[in-house]
Amino acid sequence: MVPGAEVINSFQGIKGLKWKLHAEKGTNGRESRRYFTLSFNKKFKEVVLESYLSDIISHYKSIKEADRVVNLYSRDYRRHANGCEWGSIVLEHPTTFEKLAMDPKQKRMLKDDLDRFINRKEWYKKVGKSWKRGYLLYSLTSTGKSSLIAAMANYLKFDIFDLNLSSIKSDSGLRRIFLSTSNRSIMVIEDIDCDGSATVRSAMDGDGDGNRSERSRFTLLGLLNFINGLCLSCGEERIIVFTTNHKEKLDPSLLHTSRMGMHVHMSYITMDGFKQLVSNYLGIDDDHQLSEVIEALLKNKKVTPAKIAEELLKSEDPNVAL
Repeated sequence: MVPGAEVINSFQGIKGLKWKLHAEKGTNGRESRRYFTLSFNKKFKEVVLESYLSDIISHYKSIKEADRVVNLYSRDYRRHANGCEWGSIVLEHPTTFEKLAMDPKQKRMLKDDLDRFINRKEWYKKVGKSWKRGYLLYSLTSTGKSSLIAAMANYLKFDIFDLNLSSIKSDSGLRRIFLSTSNRSIMVIEDIDCDGSATVRSAMDGDGDGNRSERSRFTLLGLLNFINGLCLSCGEERIIVFTTNHKEKLDPSLLHTSRMGMHVHMSYITMDGFKQLVSNYLGIDDDHQLSEVIEALLKNKKVTPAKIAEELLKSEDPNVAL
C-alpha cells in the first residue's frame, strides 16, 4: 500500500470502517514511520473498541505466526570467547507430525501435550511456575529423534537452540548459555548420557581426585537448577528436549517428571510407521500387494526408520523399492 490508500471494512453488520495509511517524514526528509488511522460512526464506538479491534489484532497475530520463520541456532565460538554468541540458519527441515514414522497414538499424545503447554500461560502464572516443559527422547540411534525435534519446531513455530554442553566449563558458563536463548524456543541437549558431568557427578568439588578439566566442568546441581526454572524465570514458552541412547545411565534426579515431564520412546519401525514412509517416499496411501509380507517381516525383524528410508530412496518404482 502507498500512503493515502484507504481500505473499507465491515464487521458484524457495521459498514464503513475506514482504514487509511499515513507516512511521516523525519528531519532528513526520509520516511520515518507509517501508521493507520481508523474512522467510523461514533455510535459504533463500543463495538469497535471492545470487539472489532480485538478481532483485527487476533487476525494479525495469526498471519504473523503463519509467516514466522523457524531458525536453528548453534554457538559460534569464532565470534565470542565465552560461547554465548549464537549463529543461526533458517531451519528448512520439511518434517511435520503428519510425516513422522511414529506410532499414531504416540504422535497424538505428544501433540496434545504440546497444545496443552502452549495454552496454559495463565495456569503457569497462577501456580507460580516457569512456563516451560521438558521432554526426554530415548532410543537407539537412527530412530528419528532429530526428525521429531524438527517436527515439534515446525508445529509450534519455535526456534531451536542446539545446546552443546560438552565445552561448558562451569555452572556460571551454563547459566550464561541458557540466559542467552530467547522465548518461544526449543533448547536441545543431545546425547546427555555421553556427558558425565550431567549424568554421574552431583558436584565437582569432592575429594580432590580427578584432573583439572573434570573439576572445571559444570555440575549436575547447576543443570538441575536450570531445569527447575531458576535460570528461566525471566523467559517464557521454553521447551527443553533431552535425547539419549541409554536412559538407564541417566541420574534419577534428571528423570523426575518435574524436569522431564514426558518420556518418549522412539522405537524400531512399526507397520504404521512403514506405511507413513511409503506414503512419504512413494506416494502410496493404500496397501500394496507386498504389504502382508512386509508386515510379517517387521514383526520378526528390528529395523530403524532410517534404514527403511534408505532402501526406499533406491527407486521410485514401488515394486522395486518394496
